[in-house]
Amino acid sequence: MKFTVADLLDQVPHDGSLEVSKLEKILRLTNRADKHSLSIALKGLDRLGVLSLEEESSVSRGDEIGLIEARLRCSSKGFCFAIRDDGGEDIYIRDHQLNHAWNGDRVLVRIIRDAGRRRSPEGGVQCILQRATTSLLAQVEQQDERLLAVPLDDRVLASIELPEGDSNYRLEGPATSVVEVQLDRYPIAQHPARGHVARSLPLNGGVDADRDLLLTKAHLHTRASAPRTTIKAPADKRRKDLTDQPCLLLNNWVMDGAPHLPAVHVSPHEGGTQLWIHAPAVAERVNPGNSLDQWLCEQSEALCLGNKWIPLLSPNLAKAAAFNVGESQAAVSLRVDFDSEGEARDWEFCLTQIRPVAEVTSGALTALAGRKPRSRAIPAALKSIKDQIGQLETLIFCAKALHAAELKQGQIELDLPTPDLDSLGDLRASEPDGGNRQWMEPLREEDPFSLLAVFLRAAHATWTQHCQDFNLPALVLQANEPESGALNDVAKAAIALELPLSLDEEGTTSASELAQALIASPSRRVLNLQLKQTLPDPQFRLMQAKAKHITHGSEDIAGEDDASATETEDTSLPAQDGSTPLLAPWCCPTLHYADLLNQQVLCQLLNDGKDRPSVRQKETVNLGSKGAASTLTWPLFSGSLQQRLEELLQERHLQRLNSRRRQQAELCRDVIAMAQARSAEPMLDQEQQGVISGVQSYGFFVEIAPSMVEGLVHVSSLNDDWYEYRSRQNRLVGRRNRRVYKLGDPVTVRVTKVDVLRNQIDLDIVMASAEAEDASPLPVAVSEG
Repeated sequence: MKFTVADLLDQVPHDGSLEVSKLEKILRLTNRADKHSLSIALKGLDRLGVLSLEEESSVSRGDEIGLIEARLRCSSKGFCFAIRDDGGEDIYIRDHQLNHAWNGDRVLVRIIRDAGRRRSPEGGVQCILQRATTSLLAQVEQQDERLLAVPLDDRVLASIELPEGDSNYRLEGPATSVVEVQLDRYPIAQHPARGHVARSLPLNGGVDADRDLLLTKAHLHTRASAPRTTIKAPADKRRKDLTDQPCLLLNNWVMDGAPHLPAVHVSPHEGGTQLWIHAPAVAERVNPGNSLDQWLCEQSEALCLGNKWIPLLSPNLAKAAAFNVGESQAAVSLRVDFDSEGEARDWEFCLTQIRPVAEVTSGALTALAGRKPRSRAIPAALKSIKDQIGQLETLIFCAKALHAAELKQGQIELDLPTPDLDSLGDLRASEPDGGNRQWMEPLREEDPFSLLAVFLRAAHATWTQHCQDFNLPALVLQANEPESGALNDVAKAAIALELPLSLDEEGTTSASELAQALIASPSRRVLNLQLKQTLPDPQFRLMQAKAKHITHGSEDIAGEDDASATETEDTSLPAQDGSTPLLAPWCCPTLHYADLLNQQVLCQLLNDGKDRPSVRQKETVNLGSKGAASTLTWPLFSGSLQQRLEELLQERHLQRLNSRRRQQAELCRDVIAMAQARSAEPMLDQEQQGVISGVQSYGFFVEIAPSMVEGLVHVSSLNDDWYEYRSRQNRLVGRRNRRVYKLGDPVTVRVTKVDVLRNQIDLDIVMASAEAEDASPLPVAVSEG
């Protein structure tokens, strides 16, 4: 089928109807078989109430009563939950209610049993909107008379039938390769899924082979070529000439092809600081809706694979927008004036022309940190930028003030740096925009990206406020608050480690308070890992703006050009109760398509917004300045421009952006995990020092420095005693010898198995000589304490 149900629903308007013949043209269905598939899909959706089919000639939206849009998340043990797009409570799906949906699929779910006190609501899959799996990694096995592909991802709860011609890929002996299987048919009724082997992938083929393996696993190994289009040149009109401003490029990436990032300039200002953020002017070079824009939307994210980048932008677009030292370049800029406490007093968005004067790396910042106060000697790493030493000191002062203000506002700080492995390349660096997570890293003065992340968060928060002031639409990142039960588990683990932790009257604490309490703990890292697991990932949501109504006496007229008009506005925002603050990113269009979309809204405001009620009025309003929205008594855009703005940001973008965002995050985790597993291969049969990073009823996990690779000591290998799992204390305790294994304990382990493909490391505990003499082998059993 050439379309998904999600594609179909995207084209049906929420108001009114659409002729089926037009729908066929939109979906580019030309032959009879494809049109027949559409007819079957429309009839099925009509029965579900999702659509209303009128005499098979037109279609409109149905009531969709009781149907909830969600994404399936399954575990290897067969437990599946539907994760709701609206942030509501997860819905448990039993295996017989899956209706052949797989992990990651977008589905429509109907609740069949309401939630109880300690029980999630239960539901059943009514419709699969979009399949997440079009190909997968597998191993080929012969089972009776059937040739099957068994997925390596054990969250895919199915096997795929293969043709006999693929029998030469059958696994015999130790696995040296895996296969990529293309799905030809998904399971339906009593018929299993079918597919064919597309290619074989070696398991020990080196760095390039590992990279190909991970891209295939993430369904990102194929990439359409960028369309050949002419790149627009940004208009010179309304641009401020800031080429004399000594702005800096903060950079910590070293690999070829790394995306270009914003430039910054900081100076003292009225007892505080004045910060300029200059973002690459990408939005002005792309026509919304053209072939290049559609291609960029399909890519959505720049991908870092360690020693290689897969950029978001096409080569000619990246070259046109790049910031280089000494070269004049168009930018989309923000000026913010901060007081000494890091609070924003004033701001202005504008279009500019800049010329960066220097690139600042970690080497320069490290030399600056090690320089003695009032010393006249200039370290070698600073000589090329000696004229900017004063600005760097002001820049660090500003970053400290902003970071302190974030902590004061209750932001969550976790210290979880990426492992320092050479094979990780640019992934070793902290993310320049902070990763747009629900938590932030500690401020590191020697890290250019740590400083840049603080500035970019401030810039994104400022644009969010500006959008709300002007009633403009924006793509915002928002995450739900963590569940109180999960936070309490981390708090119990901290208390068990004798950390001083204050709880409220109900015996609970917030994530930010918990993170602050962990800062001084010697077990901070392992507890930060536990706390990180409780924090839901932010999702993109659409902050919508509704039309403004201009009132002329007793008449309501939309969009009239009249200075005497007064306005009332109606703004639709995502609910913020129980959620993190809204954040609309716009500074990194070289990294994220969402930033490009928000930057397009910003550029439309600055280029096309009406700064006066009529051309006869000489006095204008600076639409980029703080408080400008409160002075407007006329419509901001004409009717056609308002419509273009509404078409720019649509709900259909959210699924694509959130899906790609998850893929990018999973790929990043997989690259790091494989690098860690590769680093553990030389450790096989060797003893290593580690720290217990997690305790479960089936054993405990141990993190081994410096790669921070994590392995499992299974409880069955603890044959010196009968161990009980005490969940409240987060520990395993021997019944006879009272030996305790708890979170944060240093232990000695032996690496017994390394499975690079599944990123699984098996460990055995190594006891000290005295402990080993006292221990005698016993049968092992586990009970829940």
